[in-house]
Amino acid sequence: MSSPAPTRRRTTPPEPGPIRPFHLPDLEGDRLDSGLEVRSMARSELPLVSVCLVVDAGETTVLPERAGLAVLTGDSLSGGTAKRSGAELAEALEGLGTSLRVSTGWNATTLSVTCVAERLDPTLELLAEVVRSPTFPESEVDRVRRQRLAAIRQRQMDPGHLASDELDRTIYPPEHPCHRPLSGQPESLEAMDRSQPAAFVEARYRPDGAGFVVVGDLAADDVLGWARDRFAGWEGSAAPRPELPPVVLPDPRPVVLVHREGAVQSEIRIGHPGPARGSEMENALEVGNAVLGGAFTSRLNLNLREEHGFTYGVRSRFERRRRGGTFSISTAVETGATARALEEAMGEFRRFVAEGPTTDEVEQARDYLAGIFPLRMETAPQLAAGLAEILIFDLPDDYHHRYRDRVRAVSPEGVRDAVQATLDPERAPIVVVGDADALERELEALELGPVEVRRPDDVGVGP
Repeated sequence: MSSPAPTRRRTTPPEPGPIRPFHLPDLEGDRLDSGLEVRSMARSELPLVSVCLVVDAGETTVLPERAGLAVLTGDSLSGGTAKRSGAELAEALEGLGTSLRVSTGWNATTLSVTCVAERLDPTLELLAEVVRSPTFPESEVDRVRRQRLAAIRQRQMDPGHLASDELDRTIYPPEHPCHRPLSGQPESLEAMDRSQPAAFVEARYRPDGAGFVVVGDLAADDVLGWARDRFAGWEGSAAPRPELPPVVLPDPRPVVLVHREGAVQSEIRIGHPGPARGSEMENALEVGNAVLGGAFTSRLNLNLREEHGFTYGVRSRFERRRRGGTFSISTAVETGATARALEEAMGEFRRFVAEGPTTDEVEQARDYLAGIFPLRMETAPQLAAGLAEILIFDLPDDYHHRYRDRVRAVSPEGVRDAVQATLDPERAPIVVVGDADALERELEALELGPVEVRRPDDVGVGP
């Protein structure tokens, strides 16, 4: 019996092939007399249609004493309408083979459905009913409110969430909405009943400031007809958005150490205010972030994970909102490696801002971002969500169509200039959640800034 032929072992990875062309369908747009913005995109591969209705009802529009109201309102919408109880609404949606998803963020509230094309008309009827005539039964609002309170308590006990929330508290002033968690605080939620969501819908769920997106097996002319028919009589403008206070980094840079007695692992966060979505530096910063910490082959990951073995993974990201945003570096490491891991992360951060990326790094990052973009725009729900972003962030209609061209035009100099104009490593606040008794002296020895130890009661966490 002959032996199998030896397998040739590769010593170098294969060269990447050329980026394949990718073209989005044409985007159609119009605006109704009520102010409702309409966008549509035809995709006939499957007999499916995805719909997003976007209303200007994000959590940044909520006053501090009502923190969490936008999320509570969105979560309570399916509790019933003027025509149907919550159970009847769920049964009607199920009968059409669809479900309603409501997502509330800092910038907006989005109601989404996907259905077969032949059932779109009755599905839109239910969608319009939910957004125009929710009744907010007291029992349903109380159920959602209790769920939100339980989720907040659970979040406060999770070290990763605690670190991220504490970073926001450190970056944003107390009067800024982003100083608090998106879903609110116990003291504000405990004081709410059905009257607050009802008033919030009356003030903010209005067509002037809202958007209607349809993607799938359709004709553009039909979309305008559906919008006019289903939202006839829906009138008014959303209340003006409150002014947001300026975000000014503390000086000197704070190093916040949140104590978790006996913790064997630390959560590390480094943060900085960032630009709003759609800024002129957006693509250069996106490419730069991929080089620094946004991809598996990033500088931070190669250093902290591959070279030193401090962590399973580290990442950096820009969270871009309608008005400003946040840059952050995050990882989790063993307690004994905390100070060394933070020192290495800060070293990479400083070098990257001071020197910028190399040409090879930028080319790899551009190819990576351009290459994965089609995966984010494959399905009708993905496309509908992408078009909804155009309305939420006031982006140009060709924003997604031109994305790959913009990314591939980014230069190393463009990344360096954008990063240096946006980020200052010497003022970026630092948060560590871990055993303060084991870490305080080690963090002080790094001389990154004055170390402030916060105990559980300082951050709303029980023992």
